[in-house]
Amino acid sequence: MKPSNIVEMLYQTVTKYSDKDAYMWKENGIYQHMTYGVFWEKIFYTASAFKMLGIGEGDKVAILSNSNPMWGITDFALASIGAISVPVYPTLPADQVAYVLENSDARAIVVENEEQRQKVITGDVKLDYMITMYPEAEFSVDGELSFENFEELGRENFLPDWKDTWRQIDKKQVLTLIYTSGTTGKPKGTILTHENFLANVEAVKFWFIELLPEDLALSYLPLSHVFERMAGHYTLLSVGTTIAYAESIETIQENLVEVRPTIMTSVPRLFEKVYAKVLDEINGGSPVKKKIFKWAVEIGKERYERYLDTSVQDLILAESMPKSFQRKWNLANRLVYRKVKDKLGGRLRGLVSGGGTLNPDIARFFWSLDMPILEGYGLTETAPVITLNPMIRSKVGTVGKVLPNLEVKLAEDGEVLVKGPSVMQGYYKNEEATIDAFDGEWFKTGDIGEWTEDNYLKIIDRKKRILVLSTGKNVAPQPIENAINESPYVEQSLVVGDNRKFIMCLINPDYENLLSWAKKNGVRSEDLQEICRYKIIKDLLVQEVRERTKHFANFEQPKKIVIVSEPWTVDGGELTPKLSLRINIIQEKYKDLIDKTYLEANAGQEQVTVQ
Repeated sequence: MKPSNIVEMLYQTVTKYSDKDAYMWKENGIYQHMTYGVFWEKIFYTASAFKMLGIGEGDKVAILSNSNPMWGITDFALASIGAISVPVYPTLPADQVAYVLENSDARAIVVENEEQRQKVITGDVKLDYMITMYPEAEFSVDGELSFENFEELGRENFLPDWKDTWRQIDKKQVLTLIYTSGTTGKPKGTILTHENFLANVEAVKFWFIELLPEDLALSYLPLSHVFERMAGHYTLLSVGTTIAYAESIETIQENLVEVRPTIMTSVPRLFEKVYAKVLDEINGGSPVKKKIFKWAVEIGKERYERYLDTSVQDLILAESMPKSFQRKWNLANRLVYRKVKDKLGGRLRGLVSGGGTLNPDIARFFWSLDMPILEGYGLTETAPVITLNPMIRSKVGTVGKVLPNLEVKLAEDGEVLVKGPSVMQGYYKNEEATIDAFDGEWFKTGDIGEWTEDNYLKIIDRKKRILVLSTGKNVAPQPIENAINESPYVEQSLVVGDNRKFIMCLINPDYENLLSWAKKNGVRSEDLQEICRYKIIKDLLVQEVRERTKHFANFEQPKKIVIVSEPWTVDGGELTPKLSLRINIIQEKYKDLIDKTYLEANAGQEQVTVQ
């Protein structure tokens, strides 16, 4: 029977897999475990505690924390009493945290630790209660509790009619306010209901790789990110999968080997980094090693092409590969694929990429190593998935086919429009933005797309990001930036050139890889700005950009390069919490430098500028 709300969805899993692990996480270097039965019990006590404090239907409660089981407990506890969760990115500075809390009318907040608690205190937002997951000391302030004491409060004052309470929650009821990243202005609170997520979970499970209770997922994206909330949280918990939380982004490599996941969701940047690292290791190896690796990759690519050209029936019957080719593939697997996969835990059978556009070359590379990447597309406002590549026929370079319970069409200018049960109700306290976001029943995504012959969707770029050169040519920056970001020496890049004669790019170098290369090539300094002024380094980065963009049209190839040695960060304002570029902020920050570089280019000066 279909669940009528998110809590009932979880309850159906709990009744089947009560003794199975729902969560794994590390504390003091040791992995801890929590079964679905214990998870459910803790949700009950936490819900009781919230009710004891007077939190009820329609009240907003923020969650400011990295992902951990208490995040999920809080999320479901609030949902079960009709309250509305407001996830806040843990990387946000105090002033942005304060904006979300004030705009959402939050009554209370659950924070991870003292660092996050101090952000709330600094923001000076009026709240009734603050609960800290990992406190450093006991609280003497009224309205402040540790999560442990909070849960104990619920144990002592549990709700006798809790089951009746959550069973009565209608699917149309608001579940959460998720604030957009704010790449082009103030973040907006997206109103999402139980139905929005339930519809998306149902459609993704129908369309996607078969998820199993035996699967183990490694989660590293924050649950405040709608992509992880749906794909790495609700969807997995609806099946009975075990979710293991990575310690941090920096420890993913180590955690992959420890946990040995079978599935994983990620934004493209992680795949770009793995790709760059593998290539860097191969390029540093012997000629024989390079030759074997290249041969194995070509075998893998041939296997992927065979997969695309094989009928579904033959795929199901495993009759797509001739025995002679299978022997070659088995050898390539033993010599190359297995060794690469072992560094990622050795058991990955499916990877999902979302939250940005994945470079097709990188996707083909992973497929060739027998690690299928299924790319999808969506937005916070669509809870989030709109299209997804099905495992049975995944096409690299596209974001897949439209989910079966949604409708998608392209406007005259190519903008992707969508309608269906996973589309948001609107923006909280922002009627003007809500009206502007819709064309009748159709939600306007702001993305330019195009259909392939077999009805797969391709995303070209954000509508507002298409650059129009003074020559009249239109340039989509994102594919160019994705290509440049393939370089192991580039952390991020930004293509600019609207109303200019040609485009150029700003490069934020990958300090670790660039420093290693610099040392090997006689550069003694460890200061990034100083390193970037060496001619050998400038030549390297120019060559990387040329090589990565040579397959683009001439007018799509950057004619000038600006090396920005200062790291782009969330705290610095250049990146959103999901590590996307804040285009407007970066362009404004470096406006004088960009203008100066264009003037120098017109005067025929050097191709590279270093900031």
